[in-house]
Amino acid sequence: MSKLITRTFWIDAGERAAKTAAQAAVGAIGQAAVGIDLFTIDFVTLVGVAGGGALLSLLTSVASVQRTGTASAV
Repeated sequence: MSKLITRTFWIDAGERAAKTAAQAAVGAIGQAAVGIDLFTIDFVTLVGVAGGGALLSLLTSVASVQRTGTASAV
């Protein structure tokens, strides 16, 4: 559990969360592009999808540390 309080863990987890948020946003934009207009996606929806992806990534990082005991398990 002590790995959760290290700065390295949170920097790495934050980086993974940012990457996941960007991937989720690109996926949502790509799905909107299949429709008539690329700019029809709602900004609030886009932020929600990206934020949800980031939150799930952080939760996965925390769960992985408890399971494997390493900060770079994800």
